[in-house]
Amino acid sequence: MKVIIVGCGRVGSTLARKLDEEGHEVTVIDLNESQFSRLGENFTGKTIKGTGIDEDVLRSAGIEEADAFVAATNGDNRNIMASQIAKEIFRVPHVITRIYDPIRADMYRELGIDTIPSTTIIVGIIHDRIIKENQAS
Repeated sequence: MKVIIVGCGRVGSTLARKLDEEGHEVTVIDLNESQFSRLGENFTGKTIKGTGIDEDVLRSAGIEEADAFVAATNGDNRNIMASQIAKEIFRVPHVITRIYDPIRADMYRELGIDTIPSTTIIVGIIHDRIIKENQAS
């Protein structure tokens, strides 16, 4: 599977390494070239310095042949814009967007954008652990 990941922070780099280790064709886009060091020496995928909202950068990443696109930068607006471009212009079959604001996540999901609201997920995990620990004592 050919996957493009925008954002090489903790989430993007970890996902890229995992997919790469599984044998997928991975391209990572980030504005900050130093972020690519997070991928490690064994990463065999492609890295591109640029932004995920630049159509020329996306074309050089091979978006026209991509099976999946993940927007995992630290900015909700950038992630949404990049995902809309991938979905609407390039017709990437599977587009996933990391988003911090749970209110926006619901709104974009209603518009057909697959969102992962990291804040909501983390809150849910912490909540469950607190409740389980309290019930155990």
